[in-house]
Amino acid sequence: MPKAGVRVPASSANLGPGYDSFGLALGLHDLFTAEPADEWQVCVGGEGAGELAEDSGNQVALAMARVFEAAQGAPPAARVVCENGIPTGRGLGSSAAAIVGGLMLGNVFVREPLPKQELFRMAVEMEGHPDNVAAALFGGLTLSWSDDGEPSCALLQPACGLAGVLAVSCAPLATTAARRMLPAEVPHADAAFNAGRAGVLVAGLLLCSPELVSVGLEDRLHEPYRAAAVEDLAAVRKALLDAGADGAALSGAGPTVIGLVTAEDDAAALDRARRVAELTGEALTGSSSRRMPFAVGIDRSGAVLL
Repeated sequence: MPKAGVRVPASSANLGPGYDSFGLALGLHDLFTAEPADEWQVCVGGEGAGELAEDSGNQVALAMARVFEAAQGAPPAARVVCENGIPTGRGLGSSAAAIVGGLMLGNVFVREPLPKQELFRMAVEMEGHPDNVAAALFGGLTLSWSDDGEPSCALLQPACGLAGVLAVSCAPLATTAARRMLPAEVPHADAAFNAGRAGVLVAGLLLCSPELVSVGLEDRLHEPYRAAAVEDLAAVRKALLDAGADGAALSGAGPTVIGLVTAEDDAAALDRARRVAELTGEALTGSSSRRMPFAVGIDRSGAVLL
């Protein structure tokens, strides 16, 4: 059986008020290739090299094995090569990308491939929440929810051009640690604030309104509680906004901060984002806590077999 490959985008979840619901696929990718084998072999290059598991415990291998268990006619194992462009542990969906990539690769090597909705359900089960895996699998802007434990996703393609500026932290922050910072209960006023801002953000992206995007990225459910672990959050957000980003928020659980940039089309938004990234980098000169900010487009296609 020949090799198969899949390209999976990074994702920025939450996007301010959309906690565990909103996801945006980004033009930053992991590339995974695999071929059937008698035992698991994994090679990791790029981001996470020397840190991620290179055996059956690798997240890509675990996801492939999950499909092999659920479907007929699967090989016993596979040789997997990971070329990672997504920083790990930085709030950019590296775990979701590995899960989605592994599920899609595993699906190539079974006799009766599983439908995409089933892959989505399995990805949510493995990841524990739907926002990143939805964006990684389907691309674009995704809104996710669950009814009686069954995950669902709506794919929205922003009408305006959209790009992001990523201020990636030099140090990782584990999602489990970031979740422990959140209180078990929040004030009713904060919940109402976020419900309103979530609607404003979606309206801003669908109506191509920078003003609504700016207001819509405000959050009271998770960012204030995670600020202690992301000490430069306010400074990085200010640098992005001063440089011309329409709005800024923690990416996922952090510590990466994303600035959103709109324009008449994606190419124009990316050009504008490159200028914002340059100016943000100048403002953060001397900071030892951040990599140099860079611009990324959005990925409207999601995970793609190669």
